[in-house]
Amino acid sequence: MKAVVAGAPVSFGVFELTPEGAETISADAMMAALAEADYAGIDLGPLGFLGEDAALRGRLERFGLGLAGGWVQLPFSDDEAFAAALPDLRAALRQFSAGAEAGAGPLPLPTLADDGSSLRRGAPGRGAEVDRLDTDAWGRLTDNVARAARIVRGAGFEPTFHHHAGTFVESPDEIDRFVADTDVDLTLDTGHLFIAGGDPLAAVERWGDRINHLHLKDVDLAALRRVLAAGGGMPEVWSGGSFVAFGQGDIDLASVMSALDARSYEGWVVVEQDVLNGPDVALDTFVTARSADQITNRNALRAWV
Repeated sequence: MKAVVAGAPVSFGVFELTPEGAETISADAMMAALAEADYAGIDLGPLGFLGEDAALRGRLERFGLGLAGGWVQLPFSDDEAFAAALPDLRAALRQFSAGAEAGAGPLPLPTLADDGSSLRRGAPGRGAEVDRLDTDAWGRLTDNVARAARIVRGAGFEPTFHHHAGTFVESPDEIDRFVADTDVDLTLDTGHLFIAGGDPLAAVERWGDRINHLHLKDVDLAALRRVLAAGGGMPEVWSGGSFVAFGQGDIDLASVMSALDARSYEGWVVVEQDVLNGPDVALDTFVTARSADQITNRNALRAWV
């Protein structure tokens, strides 16, 4: 398989939902841990975490890492809110350009994702039961995805779209509809598809020709079911131990990678183990455990990539 393995800040508890003011691992310490574990790239994480412009480019060069992509969440089904959020997309694209200039690995893929709704974020895996877009709203979503894709392509990058729990493109049926109604290819996220009741292996057969990016996760199904049965939303999924090191969960990642290999998948494989540090866990303990998990994950991938 001609794929390149990247890590991600979310695997160290750093992402858009990290509590404001929370103590986190530094960008340098994270990148050093990934480079030492033989990762070739890193996802952008929250805008500015890895630095911006020349600082971002210099940090990537210093650690020998490429920029794999980065999360750009937009309210696609709301025209007014979407227009107001476009400066965020353009700001992210400037950082993708800086990362691309570092020259390591394939070009980064701006990872577009829907904003969803509070109802859907509170009901991961069953969002369509509580909040579903009508025909007009779905049309706004696909039209605005097309607009965002034109902006991304105009900046010299190819977009990818992330189906995600808590958004309006979550379930296999919603992904089917998205694929039929847009020309933007997919980020297959094995963990989020699992939450939504999908089968990651079947997904490769179903959408394989439209998968241009991979977020690889393993999921502890028992832990996930406990969170969902208690009425937990996505914050509880992230903090409740649902995402685990490769081989410790219930997804047959080896079969998923074999199926992608059979389709000659090329590009980034971004290892993601979404976690939030609980207030009762010391930062150094948390970081040590997360660094060890990333070594486990990278070692598991050696058999496949």
